[in-house]
Amino acid sequence: MHIIYHNVFFNNMIHNISQTLIGATQRTFRGFLVWVLSTVLLSNIGSVLQAATLLTQNVFLLTTDGLRWQEVFGGAEAGLMTKEAGGVKDTNALAKDFWRNSAEARRAALLPFIWSKVAKEGQIWGHHAKGSVVQVTNGRNFSYPGYSEFLTGIADPRIESNDRKPNPNANVFQWLQTQKQFAGKVGASVSWGVIPWILNSDLAGFPVWSAFDVPEGTKKFNLSPVAQSLLDRTTMVWSDVSMDSFAGLATQEMVLQLHPRAFYTALGETDDWAHDSRYDLYLRSAHNFDRFVRELWEMVQSMPQYRNRTTFILSTDHGRGPAPVAWKSHGQAIPESGSIWVAILGPDTAALGERENTVKITQSQIAATVAAFLGEDFTAASPKSAKPIPGVVGR
Repeated sequence: MHIIYHNVFFNNMIHNISQTLIGATQRTFRGFLVWVLSTVLLSNIGSVLQAATLLTQNVFLLTTDGLRWQEVFGGAEAGLMTKEAGGVKDTNALAKDFWRNSAEARRAALLPFIWSKVAKEGQIWGHHAKGSVVQVTNGRNFSYPGYSEFLTGIADPRIESNDRKPNPNANVFQWLQTQKQFAGKVGASVSWGVIPWILNSDLAGFPVWSAFDVPEGTKKFNLSPVAQSLLDRTTMVWSDVSMDSFAGLATQEMVLQLHPRAFYTALGETDDWAHDSRYDLYLRSAHNFDRFVRELWEMVQSMPQYRNRTTFILSTDHGRGPAPVAWKSHGQAIPESGSIWVAILGPDTAALGERENTVKITQSQIAATVAAFLGEDFTAASPKSAKPIPGVVGR
């Protein structure tokens, strides 16, 4: 009704103005104004209708560091399930848990929730053999540039290291926190100690959990006393990466306490076990990531705020090299490590499953996709950022 009223109002206004003009000038000017006002109105109507049709009210971005697309789509790789190539301690136990005769069965054993739920009711990209490629575009193929790319939508050549330095670009969660409808409804839980700097947590204004020191001014989330006591008594394996179980637990506690609408969780063990030449623990960490995703999905689906109103986006910061040696690492010298994967599950994404023969997707498109599911346009606020992944928002 309001839109119709305004159309009548503007047309009457244009008519009254145009009556004071003569001949061709009158017709030209009136036609121009009608065209301008109609364009503006139709544009606004389109935006309103798109937002009104979205079922998603909450978005979770969940990543696990350096998980190869090869395992995501093919499961455990036989040549790496050995003591020599993969540093495997118990080859029989690993084979029992993850080896199957077909790639489809192997990937289902490794990532049962992703393949029984996410890929079945959502979409997954990145299987090169089926013509689906998701590409890192920062050219570095390591962590800080990768996290920054998918969080900000920008492949920034100025980011050259994993040092704890402020990110020169604003990320999508930082921006959502500035929007009235999301202020106080954003959060993050991270395993890698550098990510608070990538998130600009001191400026972002939303709570962040990390087991390590964070930038001064960060609104740091504190674990429950029991969980914190357990963390204090846990021997750290790496100096800047906590065990994934704690970031997962922090995520659950933050959801229960803060009821966020936009949340980011970053797990990290997959990358570090690969660097340590432990293919067995790399696989088990990937399996645990899948379990974390399942448990979080089941948790939010049990809560009225989230049930059938939540979208999960899954991905990683970079890929890895091929067997038998380069799988342990990644970087500019290993071009294969620029290939990653992404999966989406939610009420606004059609159940197209494993995508085949698609246009190339870039890591930089993830940031705007997060915002798009919430009915927001991140590229309008950050023009250098990439546009959302096409065809995933809206059935």
